[in-house]
Amino acid sequence: MNINVIKTLLDQQIITHDQYQEAAQKAQYAKRKLEDVLISLGYVTEKALYEAQAATVGWEYIDLIGKRIPKDVLDIIPQQLAENYLVVCFDKQGNIISIAIRDVGDVKAREATTFLARSKGLGIKFFLASETSIKETLKSYGALSEEIGQALEFAEEKYNISSKEDDVIQSGTILKNAPVSKIASSILRHGVDGKASDIHIEPLLKESRVRYRIDGKLVTSIVLPLYIHDSLVSRLKIMANLKIDETRVPQDGRIRIHTDGKDVDFRMNVMPLHGHEKVVLRILDTAKGAPPIEKLGYWGRNLDAIHKETLRPNGMFLMTGPTGSGKSMTLFSVLTSLNAEDVNIATLEDPVEYQVEGVNQSQMNAPVGFSFSTGLRALLRQDPNIIMVGEIRDFETAELAIHAAMTGHFVLSTLHTNDAIGAIPRFTDMHVEPFLLASTLNIVVAQRLVRTICPDCKTEIKLAKPVLDQIMPLLTSMKEHLIKPYEGADVFQPRFYKGNGCAKCGDSGYKGRTSIGEVLLNTMNMKRIIVNGTRPEDVAKELDAQDFITLKQDGLLKVIMGITTVEEVLATTKEDAS
Repeated sequence: MNINVIKTLLDQQIITHDQYQEAAQKAQYAKRKLEDVLISLGYVTEKALYEAQAATVGWEYIDLIGKRIPKDVLDIIPQQLAENYLVVCFDKQGNIISIAIRDVGDVKAREATTFLARSKGLGIKFFLASETSIKETLKSYGALSEEIGQALEFAEEKYNISSKEDDVIQSGTILKNAPVSKIASSILRHGVDGKASDIHIEPLLKESRVRYRIDGKLVTSIVLPLYIHDSLVSRLKIMANLKIDETRVPQDGRIRIHTDGKDVDFRMNVMPLHGHEKVVLRILDTAKGAPPIEKLGYWGRNLDAIHKETLRPNGMFLMTGPTGSGKSMTLFSVLTSLNAEDVNIATLEDPVEYQVEGVNQSQMNAPVGFSFSTGLRALLRQDPNIIMVGEIRDFETAELAIHAAMTGHFVLSTLHTNDAIGAIPRFTDMHVEPFLLASTLNIVVAQRLVRTICPDCKTEIKLAKPVLDQIMPLLTSMKEHLIKPYEGADVFQPRFYKGNGCAKCGDSGYKGRTSIGEVLLNTMNMKRIIVNGTRPEDVAKELDAQDFITLKQDGLLKVIMGITTVEEVLATTKEDAS
């Protein structure tokens, strides 16, 4: 990075000298760009970094996200050149075009665009834009509806069909040709570009609907004619190495594509419905890896407790929460922090989601008898130090996991319970002896995911009195030292925010998600409570003694910090009696 950019960041007090030194050391050790490390550590935003770079060369900074660019202006720079050099033409005034470039030092990009402009009799004014905003704008060259529309037009012309006709094309007829392949690739790629977690492709009465789950909410992206549905499903089956002629039973597979310079995996499930099949794909961006636990939304007492318990040589680390609450990501964050050359880490998963280098990961296979219980029994003969079991579902798996924890292994796993304390009666329901659970359990972390407010349309609001009356007792009853790590959280003069909706968040008011959590420690007193029976009054006294923060309290603190909204927290924790 240019030394003048660093000086600008330091002079404007965007970063401190200590932060710069830390980032520089980590960048040198990991052989990464200094700017990437500064952003990953949270010391500087991408926007602030590019603004500082622009200032050093006298350019203007432009934020392209949400900017509507006329197609004739965008097309002044051909798509291939724009993608190769990461440049975008975003404005034209008379004979002067405005070009956004991601690197002021990219001489080749400047020469190529200057040569093209001169050949068309145009002048150029260069602007600096972030790589993220340029890549987002490049998607405008081929919007999903436009790409798929072109493919459908090609299919209708070639096969002389109408979108009103149904089942005119047999699955194999257009499967081998470009239209369906292009539609499938476009749907997958746009799911990755849109930062969706899942893609649903489902048949309706007269059409096929494609929906993306973005920040936890399903959004309909495009509707296809029904005649294309079976061909599309067959194409995806081929990509996932599944049987295309088997439509009677569910099938699971995996797809890997290369997009935007990285490999992305899709976990695919095909479910037979009446007359057709539905496909759901979970997007697994394995290139990103699991972020540090601090980046997932854990602070203060909860973060300290997790860090402390992961240092234990044995015992059980449990994650609880419903499907889609981010349990796997948190467990892999913990596993990544424990991953070292001198330990043997093995996992049993159904399915394997995030691949971690140096970790032995096994995929369950129920049809051949490879279940969590049989896998765990075999795994104990593999000399593991750390074991992760995807889920404890039955007595046999629970018993083996407890046995492993008792014999010197550190065991991580998940349970489906509403809250942390609910893990104890869940084990009791599986007929696990309380004294065994008390002696092996270290920590239980319950987690949910809430949407975060879009920073570009965030505005302060006033809450109605009934809502204030509901949440304020939960905040004001908290101990001061527990609130302190939540920077900016004032429980006595709280401020509340929401997103009004803008182009950058798709008018939803939200952008991204974070976790809210509660952490239960198995103290000596908690062990006695487990053995003697979890009486509510004893549990309440113990939770207060160990400074327990409930899911709802953790969420409400993040509300008054301006991270999320009251509606999100109340909706996500409404099943919890707190």
